[in-house]
Amino acid sequence: MDNQIHNTIVSFIWGIADDCLRDVYVRGKYRDVILPMTVIRRLDAMLEDSKEAVLDMKKKLDEARIDNQWPALYNVAGQAFCNASPFRLRDLTSRAKKQTLKADFEAYLDGFSPNVQEILEKFRFRNQIDTMIEADILGAVIEKFISPDINLSPKPVYKDDTQTIVRHPGLDNHGMGTIFEELIRKFNEENNEEAGEHWTPRDVVELMADLVFMPIADQIKDATYSCYDGACGTGGMLTVAQDRLLAIAQKLEKNVSIHLFGQEVNPETYAICKADMLLKGDGEQAEHISYGSTLSLDGNATRQFDFMLSNPPYGKSWKVDAEKMGGKKEILDTRFNAYLEGGEQMVMIPRTSDGQLLFLLNNVAKMKKDTPLGSRIAEVHNGSSIFTGDAGSGESNARRYLIENDLVEAIIALPENMFYNTGIGTFIWILSNRKEERRKGKIQLIDATAMKSPLRKNMGKKNCEVTPEIRSEIVRIFMEMEQNEVNMIFDNEEFGYWSVTVERPLRLRIYPDREIPASLFKKADELTALQSAVAEAAKTAPLDDWAAFAKATELKVGILKKIRPFITEKDPTAQAIEGEADVDLRDTENIPFTYEGGIEAFMENEVLPYASDAYVDEKKTQIGYEISFTKYFYKPVELRPMEEIWESLKALEQEADGMMAEIMEGIQ
Repeated sequence: MDNQIHNTIVSFIWGIADDCLRDVYVRGKYRDVILPMTVIRRLDAMLEDSKEAVLDMKKKLDEARIDNQWPALYNVAGQAFCNASPFRLRDLTSRAKKQTLKADFEAYLDGFSPNVQEILEKFRFRNQIDTMIEADILGAVIEKFISPDINLSPKPVYKDDTQTIVRHPGLDNHGMGTIFEELIRKFNEENNEEAGEHWTPRDVVELMADLVFMPIADQIKDATYSCYDGACGTGGMLTVAQDRLLAIAQKLEKNVSIHLFGQEVNPETYAICKADMLLKGDGEQAEHISYGSTLSLDGNATRQFDFMLSNPPYGKSWKVDAEKMGGKKEILDTRFNAYLEGGEQMVMIPRTSDGQLLFLLNNVAKMKKDTPLGSRIAEVHNGSSIFTGDAGSGESNARRYLIENDLVEAIIALPENMFYNTGIGTFIWILSNRKEERRKGKIQLIDATAMKSPLRKNMGKKNCEVTPEIRSEIVRIFMEMEQNEVNMIFDNEEFGYWSVTVERPLRLRIYPDREIPASLFKKADELTALQSAVAEAAKTAPLDDWAAFAKATELKVGILKKIRPFITEKDPTAQAIEGEADVDLRDTENIPFTYEGGIEAFMENEVLPYASDAYVDEKKTQIGYEISFTKYFYKPVELRPMEEIWESLKALEQEADGMMAEIMEGIQ
C-alpha cells in the first residue's frame, strides 16, 4: 500500500476523534470508540456485497427451522464471519430518533457471528453506546466511517460509472493491519503509553523473518508449517512471517501452507489481532489466537511449532503472573525449571521486575524435536537478557540452559532508537535445535548498531530504520559467517565462567585483660569463674593463636563465642584459625571457562602471589553465563597526539594575549 494513501486514511480516522468525540470523551478515551469502529467498518465493508444473499439464506434457514446457521451463512458471505442482521452500517444513517438509532445499531452488532462477538466484547464497545447516544454523536461517527472520502473496503472505489478512474484504491488485509497498528501507536503516544508493547516496527519484523527463514529456505518442502508468537500484540509479526514463508515457497515452487498461533494478554490488542485473522478469511486461524497471559495461562501448552517469532515485554513486572503460579519460589512449571546431569534442579526464574527471558524459555519448550528442521526462533530483547544476573541467578541459569544445550545460533545488536517506546539498545536472539555443522558449539555475535538509515520524521522515539538493503547485508553477514569487525564467532564456553568465593582465614590476637560485660551472664560467680579461666590461659597459651588459647581456657564453645568479640581483635600477624574465614577479607572472582588451567591455575597466578593464605570455598562455587557486546566490539576513542594538543594550547595562549592587548588599548 502506498504510504501516502496509508497516511491519508490514518489522518482521516484520527480526525473523526477530533471532530465527533472532543467534547464527550477525554482525549485518552478516544480509542475506546475509534478502534472498535474501525474494525466494525472494515468487517462491514467486506460483507456489503454479499448482504442480500446472506439475508436470503437466513430466511430459508429460518423457514427450515435450522438452529446452527453460521456455517451456511459464512459460506454465502465468502468470509470466516458474517452479519445476519437486516442492516448494513450505511443503513443506519437515516435514523431521526436517537432511541431508534440505538436499537437498530445494537441489533446490527448482535447480528455478527460469535467470533466477532468476542472481539466486540474484548473492546468493551457496547459500554460506549449509551454515552454516544446521550451526546447525540453515534450517527455522526457512523456517517464519518462510511464517508466516500475514505475506503476501508478491499475493493477500489471509482470516480466514474465505467470504473476506469480510481478514486480510492482497495485496502488489502496487510494494509488494514498496518492502519490498526499505526492508530494504536498514535493513541498510545498521545496518552504517553507503551506503544512498543503492541507494535514491533515492520523493518525489525522483516529482519527477524529473514533470519528465521532464509538459512533453511532450500529445505522447505511441500508441507504444512506452524508459526507461533507468545506475545503477539496485533498479530503483525505472524502476518509478516506467513508472507515471508509463502514467498519463499512460491519461489521454490513448493506447495506450502502455514498455521498461525498466538497469545495476547491485552484485551484490545487481542481483539484487533483476532479481527485481523478473520479478515484474512480464515476462521480457524482466528481460533488459534489465545487470550490471557502466556506465562501463567499458556494457551498452547501441548503444542510445538516449526517457527517462533516474538517481541516480549521487557523491563515489565510479572509479579501478578508469579502470584497466579503459586509464588515465585513455588513455580514448578517445566518451561522454567531444568535439571542438571546429576539430577540437581536448575531454576531459571528471573526477578519479578522483568520477565522477558521467560518468554524465550516458553518458546524453547515448544521446539519440535522429531522433525528434520526442528524449530527456529527469533526474539527481540533488551540488553538485560544477555548480561543481567549473577552466577546462579534465574537469568544466568536461563542463559546457561540455552548455551549448554547449544540452542543459540546468533545474537544481533540493533541500532539504538529502533523502537517507538524506547531508545535503548535491543538484540535479536536466533535459536535453533537443528544447527548446521559449522555452527555447532558456537555462537555468532553481530554488531549491527551502525547499520541504519535515518527517518525523515521520527515516529515516537524511533528515528532510524533497517532498509531492505541493510536487511540483506545483515542476513548475508549472518549466513556467510565471515569474521570481521562487526561479526565474531565464539565457542559456547567463551561465555561461561565460574564464580568462586575466595576466603582468607580469620586471624585474632587476644587481649585477656579487657573487660567482659557482666550482662552476658545471669550470675556474678559465672563471670568471676570465666575471668579466672581467661587469666590462667593467658599465662601459658600464645596470645596470637586463638585455637590454642581457647583450648587452654577449657571453656565451652558457647561461652567462648560470647566473649570472643570483647577480648580479641583482628591481626594479620596472628595465627590462622582453621575452618574460620574472615568475612571482611572475602572476595568473589569470576573465572572464565577459557582460563587455561581453570580455577586452580587462576588462584596460583592471580591470587596466591598477593595473598598466600587464600583459598576457595568450593561449596559456594557457581556457574554463570553472560554475553557482553562491549567486551568484543568496543572501540576506544582515539586520543589526540600530545604535539597537537600542545600546538592548540599555544594558539589559544597567543589569541588570549592579543585580546588582552586590545582591551588595554581600549582602556587607555
